[in-house]
Amino acid sequence: MSDLNDPRVFFAAERTLLAWNRTSLTLMAFGFMIERFGLFVHMLLPEKGNALQRGVSFWIGFAFIALGALAAVAAVAQYRTVLRTLKPVEIPEGYRVYPGVLTNLAVAALGVALTVYLLVLGPSL
Repeated sequence: MSDLNDPRVFFAAERTLLAWNRTSLTLMAFGFMIERFGLFVHMLLPEKGNALQRGVSFWIGFAFIALGALAAVAAVAQYRTVLRTLKPVEIPEGYRVYPGVLTNLAVAALGVALTVYLLVLGPSL
């Protein structure tokens, strides 16, 4: 438990949660870019008679997207752990503590949706 009785501890935890949100979004965007870049390269250098397959860029991009979704969920778990250690005096009265949590969970859900989309549709032109 924290004995500081200082709301800055809570706001530091919230800033950390939002930093992890940005990190997870960046990982997912990077993964999607890698996956689509493989598609772009295949369009530039097509091999006759070769069907479009899931190559290395697909799986690396997929891994980055999944890692981003996992990071968003892990950030929420860590934030909730920190919140449980704080006293009520350390959280400003009337301040809502869950918009950051909901945002991270939405990012995680969209990351999962993107991974499902990529797995189901696979590489397509």
